[in-house]
Amino acid sequence: MKSITTILAVLALSAAVVTAADEKPKAAEGEKKHGDPEAMFKKLDADNDGKVSEAEFLNGPMGKKDPAHAKEVFAKKDANKDGSLSLEEMKAGGHEKKAK
Repeated sequence: MKSITTILAVLALSAAVVTAADEKPKAAEGEKKHGDPEAMFKKLDADNDGKVSEAEFLNGPMGKKDPAHAKEVFAKKDANKDGSLSLEEMKAGGHEKKAK
């Protein structure tokens, strides 16, 4: 009887530890983690001219996933409407969540 109780206690403790280990902090519902804007800027700036053109932006992950939405985001980020994004414009945001 003592060994069964010990085994059950060990199993319960193991289950509690495994469950606690699986609990990871999660972003709030509907919230996405955005990467480092400087790193993204460097990746998107294919010709290394210090700015990201609309074509470069559309060749990025967002453009490949949803080109129409990427065009909208680019237009919002391009604060001075010069047809390209500076690092400051990338950092500034202008990317609101797409309405579904």
